[in-house]
Amino acid sequence: MLRTTGLTKRYGKHVALRSLSLELAAGSFVALLGPNGAGKSTLFQVLTGLFAADEGEVEVAGHSLRHAATRALRQIGVVFQQLSLDLDLSVRRNLLFQADLHGLPRALAAQRIETGCTDLGIQADLDRPARELSGGNRRKVELVRANLHRPPLLLMDEATVGLDPKSRQDLLASLRVGVRERGTCVLWATHLVEEAEAADRVLVLHRGELLADGSPADVTRLLGGATLEAGFIACTA
Repeated sequence: MLRTTGLTKRYGKHVALRSLSLELAAGSFVALLGPNGAGKSTLFQVLTGLFAADEGEVEVAGHSLRHAATRALRQIGVVFQQLSLDLDLSVRRNLLFQADLHGLPRALAAQRIETGCTDLGIQADLDRPARELSGGNRRKVELVRANLHRPPLLLMDEATVGLDPKSRQDLLASLRVGVRERGTCVLWATHLVEEAEAADRVLVLHRGELLADGSPADVTRLLGGATLEAGFIACTA
């Protein structure tokens, strides 16, 4: 579903991503674990076309981001680390705007908005301005928005930062449903080890390079710690 080959991104003399190559399959929940400054957000900005890589290639569902950007980007849904809702618009209008950008018929958009918000328990907030919602509910709106066009690849960039444990649990549970029922591939960037421990696969990124790749148990062994957290801290401190 996602393939990067030799991906490199520089900011002046600083190398944020260094020849990063990876492949992600459909129907998998993959945690991208790394400390602050590891290159996680830079990777997401490259994958979504906000930044251009200096070297390397990105393919999404077989489409080259360099040579067929529109086709590649259609396959992606994304929730960025920073809030990206229009706070003066209602939840419904935020979602309808996104649906219009993807060319969804209004009847289909309305159905998906109603279903997505009901599944996440925010249907009562549809006509409230987004600024009136809690941080957790704003994140839920962003997740509904990211899924409106049913993308096969969902990118989540430290999406639970600042959320309470219940909101974090609800968000992760909803993503799991998409993986299980629609075969969505989720790439979940985080620096919280407990979130990575629940993933099917863990990628450990440090200083723009991939340190380890495998199941949580395999990565724990590769990092040489008694626990995933202990190994992660030892290798990235």
